[in-house]
Amino acid sequence: MLPTIDEALHELEIAGQINPGPWVKHSINTGVAARNIAEKVPGMDPEKAYIVGLMHDIGRRCKFGFVDIPTHVYEGYKYCMEKGWDEAARICMTHSYLLMQDEVDYEPETENEKAIKEYIMKCEVDDYDKLIQLCDSLAVDYGFVILEKRFVDVTRRYGIMEGYIKGWEVAFSIKEYFEEKMGCSIYDVLPDIGKTTLLTPKPWKPPVKEVS
Repeated sequence: MLPTIDEALHELEIAGQINPGPWVKHSINTGVAARNIAEKVPGMDPEKAYIVGLMHDIGRRCKFGFVDIPTHVYEGYKYCMEKGWDEAARICMTHSYLLMQDEVDYEPETENEKAIKEYIMKCEVDDYDKLIQLCDSLAVDYGFVILEKRFVDVTRRYGIMEGYIKGWEVAFSIKEYFEEKMGCSIYDVLPDIGKTTLLTPKPWKPPVKEVS
């Protein structure tokens, strides 16, 4: 099951009040990118694509400030499952792990990581998983950018990590996969991507919460 579009947008509004940051606009743009691409892919549901795109980072509502990948992935999964939104919960789990089983090929230390590994090891990606993995890399808070620009942006914020290059290769493969189905470039359906790709805002830093 899924929330409605209005419910998903309302969830993001509330989450943005709990944990303000560019991730909210990024989530909205991820949904827009997913919807626009799905409209060109036979057999895909643009509304579903939009909703799961909106909800993919909802786990960032769990606390104020920076939220790491395992935390926001698992918190988003749990939150959506509590709401009965199992299709959105799935995307919360899969969107950050482009390498899927190869990405969790380690002995997890935290309870979140253990739960994520158990889920990912049993999961076979479908087109919606792939779509949000791709759109997560296309959407920023100020619009849409080519993959290369997004990868540089993430590296500026977090540094280069082991496995990044392999993940980039998967992202390009997914891009080509959808372009074959669409019969055009994914960039053709992303508004103003030529302009926003040329922008170079400074990397976002989480605000400091005032102690009362």
